[in-house]
Amino acid sequence: MGSFIEKTAKTVDLAISEALSELNLSADDVVIEVLDEGESGGLLGFGKKPARIRVYYGDENETAESALEAETGDDFADLGSTAQTAAKTRHEKAAVLTADEESEPEEADIDDAENAALDYLQVVLSGLGMHGRISSWLDEEENLHFEVEGDDLGAAIGRRGETLDAIQYLTNLVANTNTDNHIRVIVDIGGYRQRRDNKLRDMALRMAERSLSENKKIRLKPMNPAERRKIHLSLSDYPGVTTWSEGYESARYIVIAPQDDEAGPSDMKEEYWDGEFDDN
Repeated sequence: MGSFIEKTAKTVDLAISEALSELNLSADDVVIEVLDEGESGGLLGFGKKPARIRVYYGDENETAESALEAETGDDFADLGSTAQTAAKTRHEKAAVLTADEESEPEEADIDDAENAALDYLQVVLSGLGMHGRISSWLDEEENLHFEVEGDDLGAAIGRRGETLDAIQYLTNLVANTNTDNHIRVIVDIGGYRQRRDNKLRDMALRMAERSLSENKKIRLKPMNPAERRKIHLSLSDYPGVTTWSEGYESARYIVIAPQDDEAGPSDMKEEYWDGEFDDN
């Protein structure tokens, strides 16, 4: 019977790559049994669960598949073959990435940042007595997202999302101390940020329509930079309307006005909108 080694890593792909590198073998020379696919993110307070594999190899090969058959029976032999095929595909994909001299370091860089940010979020949220699950992903613009789901998460959100914004800011700092390339980190807790973004967009569209219909510029209440950015983006393609920011620091606000008014914005009627958002 052939020998085997076991490996654990963040993902099955990484465990396979490390095992094959250590053995100096290719996927064709071994059978790979996936013992545990792991769990990205993990449970708050309990850490992340790594992937775990077992790699069968050896010169006495009745092949490693025969070793699996002898150990676990005929039914498992098919599973071992399937695992080998899947592992071979994963390893071929990893080999393609390795061929690109820039891809592997960049991917490792992002992984380091993601792991550091996940660990930090778990510590902070566990300290607040939060229990739930963190998921993470990269979007098309290479922004790193973390989404926290669970019960009774209000303390981690705060009034108008102030605590959430602070957590996001600190998570950004932690992530970017572990990467050479700047990564934008976006943290959402209990879906709050998504709901607020939708409310901001809906409000912006209503105010734009009102500005055009009543031919007046509308001055919104002061907002933080992220909220102002959402308003500007929401109305960037809105026909006949322009937006700009006025004021300083915490008192900075957005003005929405008709774009083609001949009198110019300074001569238009002005209205101050002081609507509140529902944080729930």
